[in-house]
Amino acid sequence: MIQTDSKNTEHFFFNALKDLKIDENRTYLLKSIASFIASEIRKNKPVNLNFICTHNSRRSQLAQVWSSYAAHIYKFNQVKSFSGGTVATSFFINTVKTLQEVGFNFQIAEFSHENPVYAIGYKNSINPIIGFSKLYDHEQNSKPFIAITTCSNADENCPFIPDALVRFHLPFTDPKNYDNTLYQSEKYLETNKQIAGEIHFIFSLTEKSV
Repeated sequence: MIQTDSKNTEHFFFNALKDLKIDENRTYLLKSIASFIASEIRKNKPVNLNFICTHNSRRSQLAQVWSSYAAHIYKFNQVKSFSGGTVATSFFINTVKTLQEVGFNFQIAEFSHENPVYAIGYKNSINPIIGFSKLYDHEQNSKPFIAITTCSNADENCPFIPDALVRFHLPFTDPKNYDNTLYQSEKYLETNKQIAGEIHFIFSLTEKSV
């Protein structure tokens, strides 16, 4: 069972990096992403990260939130994070809950039964993270962007992404597999922690390269 302080996002973020366990291939992939981000920063270019998953409801949303948080922690003001899908569904409620467990605050910015728009904040945040399910090429997702696919279906269904400067495939296990089971909360938190840890790893390497 993952232990977490429900009010300390920073504590969770740094523990996720400390506890991160990844193999050589995964490490190489994360280093490649960090290297490209750093190269864009050194050119004084804005960096738009677009995390893409089929339904834009779980893994891509977690990645957007943690990437936005990491940019705040590392003071990379030119790095903006977005997410999208090959179809639009909703920011799944269990994804909301696992982020709330580690200290993120959710307020409804635009009400919808199917797909509400959330304003997501955290301690010392200045501007809220805007979260809702949308297509990866939605007008809110600034272009051009670095495309990072977080599920295999999105990678397979997006053979060509015209607005992508470069594309990386960074898949995570889908916590959806545990919906409505006794392990639901634990498995969402596991995915939450893995994504937080790997995003933290990317940004820590980026800081060393700029």
